[in-house]
Amino acid sequence: MTQHMIEAGKPASPLKSEALQVLFERGLVNQTTELEALDTRLAEGPVTVYAGFDATAASLHVGHLMPLMTMRWLQKLGHRPIIVLGGGTSQVGDPSFRNEARPLLEKQQIAANIAGIRRSVETLIDFSGAEGALLVDNADWLTEVKFLEFLRDYGSHFTVNRMMTFDSVKSRLEAQMPLTVLEFCYMMLQAVDFLELSRRHGCSLQVGGSDQWGNIINGVELGRRDGRKLHGLTVPLVTTASGAKMGKTAAGAVWLHPEHLSPFGFWQFWRNTADADVPRFLRLFTELPLSEVERLSDLQGAELNEVKKLLATHVTGIVHGADAARHALEQGDALFSGDDMNAEPTHTLPLTMLAQDLGLLELLVATGFAASNSDARRLVEGGGVRLNGNVADDPRRRISSGDLGANDRLTLAAGKRRKALVAFG
Repeated sequence: MTQHMIEAGKPASPLKSEALQVLFERGLVNQTTELEALDTRLAEGPVTVYAGFDATAASLHVGHLMPLMTMRWLQKLGHRPIIVLGGGTSQVGDPSFRNEARPLLEKQQIAANIAGIRRSVETLIDFSGAEGALLVDNADWLTEVKFLEFLRDYGSHFTVNRMMTFDSVKSRLEAQMPLTVLEFCYMMLQAVDFLELSRRHGCSLQVGGSDQWGNIINGVELGRRDGRKLHGLTVPLVTTASGAKMGKTAAGAVWLHPEHLSPFGFWQFWRNTADADVPRFLRLFTELPLSEVERLSDLQGAELNEVKKLLATHVTGIVHGADAARHALEQGDALFSGDDMNAEPTHTLPLTMLAQDLGLLELLVATGFAASNSDARRLVEGGGVRLNGNVADDPRRRISSGDLGANDRLTLAAGKRRKALVAFG
């Protein structure tokens, strides 16, 4: 198997397919299998392509936007996406680049997680019509496989020697952390997914994060043994200009599901993008023409702040819909202009919280400004919190009805970039 490591945006030779041209230009390509063969196949006509998401949480997060934006572009360019929700593989847990095993989930929790993930995916990808994208659950075939049949049909195609060469396995072993047989079998299950999707739906391309490279290669090779020509493509791991992993904040992951992070909270995350990250994020996470991205990337100062609002509104529109994006923009404009009277609350908390001796630390956690009370304490003691415009540096501070201002609301700010207007009801 020929593997190509390609610097994003710089293929070694001219490309024939519009799909790969667009993906390279947007910075959405990290690695591919046999680039020339994949390019030829994409140029010949529509390809069925899949990306899989295990249901390890009740929502996807912004880290998943890279493969989802790739699938979205491929669909716009005439190819057919399949989104695989891992009702089967989630029962095992992907060990890729983790120092310890994932907690095993009950089937009821997996089903609930899938329901939440489905809602986000259906906003990003078009599943309507006979030629629309497909949404499938790999439990449909994996739970039907009997253990001895699985070993007989697939076990001989995988060698331990080969599997141990993949970075996802090597990293665990080099850290002298245990790797269970259950986890070791995960890459076999994902390979079977690819083969099964090829048999059922003619799928010939898998898209995944860079940590999925070994799993994708296994699927490509398993397909070859079945007489099928399959291809793989990974997207880069995105880090911010500061070197931090994209989507990790003091309050935790930036979720896509509105019940886990409000559309305004999501919008505010993008509005607070560091200056140096704006050009790249416009390219990766919006569908603005590249000529417009280049123009916007040259702006500085107050104009750059407007570009950040544009970035936030475009990404929020893709993930939550145009109405939610417009509403978030209006909330942001009113809130950051100081027009609290006309701004709508960004958070509405139960009135009982106020009546039950609500602490400042609890308030910071409830609004998503901190992931835990200890995180909130560090924020407060560092002098970065303001309540109703005044510095609040006492972690023992309690919130009462006397703190409520106009329209029975209070304003909460963490640093210069994060602000909330909290109502109780």
